[in-house]
Amino acid sequence: MEKKIAIIDYQLGNLFSVQQACIYLGYDAYVTSDPKAIMAADYAILPGVGAFHDSMVNMKKLDLIEPVKDFVASGKPFMGVCLGLQLLFTQSEEFGSSKGLNLIEGEVKRFSPKNTEGGTLKVPQIGWNQIYESQPRIWENAPLKTCKNGDYMYFVHSFYVKPVSDAVVLSTTNYGGHDYCSSIQKDNIFACQFHPEKSAETGLTIYKQFFNSYMLQQSAS
Repeated sequence: MEKKIAIIDYQLGNLFSVQQACIYLGYDAYVTSDPKAIMAADYAILPGVGAFHDSMVNMKKLDLIEPVKDFVASGKPFMGVCLGLQLLFTQSEEFGSSKGLNLIEGEVKRFSPKNTEGGTLKVPQIGWNQIYESQPRIWENAPLKTCKNGDYMYFVHSFYVKPVSDAVVLSTTNYGGHDYCSSIQKDNIFACQFHPEKSAETGLTIYKQFFNSYMLQQSAS
């Protein structure tokens, strides 16, 4: 039976491009704000571009916070993209302090306006940058398994995540001399700061590996 992918719509995000990437790969992907449709899916993706605070306000207004937490608790594969990664964390320093979903312990921090040499750092980061393994061979059992150290991905962001535990950090990226976490994996959650759907064939392969790797885990269980 064809697997269903729910792309969660909280009225802020790059929903169409994510949906098109999934459809291109041959999956049944639908955009929805309906908690029942989310729970009925085999996979869920939380995309996003915009402000952390506004996103949490919208999710509360649309009654999506508990359905997202319930989906993750069900053990089904869950993916966050860009702002969708940040929303998984405990809080963001945007607008002083904004509470997140607290599915991953840690904070969302703003890039420093200075690079490590004291020069001006352009914020937001917009464009291509490289990802690196946080530790040797950690990508072997992750959606990044076909990526290589130093592969380029497309980024658009002013904030970055800082997990409490290094164990969840899947990849790191350097911007202006600052190393930061650019993707995480914890149990059935995979999330990345970059946009796989805008990162050419390498990025599309990440979506494919996300679906395939968890499909194999489900089949084996």
